[in-house]
Amino acid sequence: MNKGSKIYVAGHRGLVGSAIVRKLEEKGYNNLVCRTSRELDLRDKSAVDSFFAEEKPEFVFLAAAKVGGIVANNEYPADFIRDNLLIQTNIIDAAYRNDVKKLLFLGSTCIYPKMAPQPLKEEYLLTGELEPTNDAYAIAKIAGIKMCQSYNRQYGTQYISVMPTNLYGSNDNFDLHSSHVLPALIRKFHEAKENNAPFVEVWGTGTPKREFLYSDDLADACVYLIDNYSGNEIVNIGVGEDLPIKDLAEKIKDVVGFTGEIQFDTTKPDGTPRKLVDVTKLNSLGWKATTSLEEGLKKAYQWFLDNQLTKVN
Repeated sequence: MNKGSKIYVAGHRGLVGSAIVRKLEEKGYNNLVCRTSRELDLRDKSAVDSFFAEEKPEFVFLAAAKVGGIVANNEYPADFIRDNLLIQTNIIDAAYRNDVKKLLFLGSTCIYPKMAPQPLKEEYLLTGELEPTNDAYAIAKIAGIKMCQSYNRQYGTQYISVMPTNLYGSNDNFDLHSSHVLPALIRKFHEAKENNAPFVEVWGTGTPKREFLYSDDLADACVYLIDNYSGNEIVNIGVGEDLPIKDLAEKIKDVVGFTGEIQFDTTKPDGTPRKLVDVTKLNSLGWKATTSLEEGLKKAYQWFLDNQLTKVN
C-alpha cells in the first residue's frame, strides 16, 4: 500500500476495525473508505456489489463480523453462521470482481479443534472437533479462510487470512450478555466497586487459560502483514503467552480497584480448556506484540470509564 491507496475497512466501528483505522491514520494513510451498517448492510449482496463498483477500493481489511461470547454464541448459532457467511462471501466475491489488489480476512482462533495440542499451530486447522458452544461461528470463519484460499488458487488473487487470539481494547463490547470474558469482567468489577458489593461472580472454575492481545497491536500486525505477507496459508496473531482466567480476574480487580472477593460459579461452562497460539510464523515474518497485559488493561479500563458508563448505567 502507498499513502494514497484507497483502503476499505469493513467493520470500522468495531473493536478490530476501529483499531485498524486508527493505525492506518497514524501511519499516514489518508484515503480510507468506511460505511456504517446503516449505510451499507454487508449481508445484502446487491448493496455490497454497488458499493464496490462505485468506490473501487484497492485494498480491503475484512474486519466486519457478528461476534459474541459464550452466551451469545450458544443461544443464537443460526444468526452467527448466517450473518458471517453472508458478510464475508459478499465482500470477498465483490473484491475479486472489482480488482481489489489485496484483501486481509480476520478469522479467529476458535477455528482450531477444541482439544488441539498447545500452542495452536496453523496446521492444526480441520484436524479435530470444534468447541460446540461456538462451532457455528467457527465454521463460518473456516469457510471464509477456504474461500480466500480458493480464490487465490483459481483466480490468482492475493487474499490473506489471519487468526487473532482473544482481543480487547477501545470500542470493545461491555454488554454482559454478549461480550467476551475480559470486557465482561471489567464491567463486573467496576459495577461491584461502585455498588460496594462484597464479591464478584466469575463464570466457570477459573482454570481455563487464555491469551489476550491488545487491539492496537492486532491492527499494527494487520497493516504489517498486508504489506509483508502474500502466502496462501493462515497466520496466527498473538502474544505467545497465556494465563488462567482466575489470574486475569485478579489483574482486572487490581486495575479497577475493587477490594471485595472473587467467587467462581462452577455451574457455568468453562469453554475450551486452553487457547494459546503459536506465533512462530508471525515472529519469523518480523512482527511481535509490544503491549503488556497490565498496560493494555489500564488502557481498556480507562476507555470504558471515558466512553461506556452512560451506555451501561
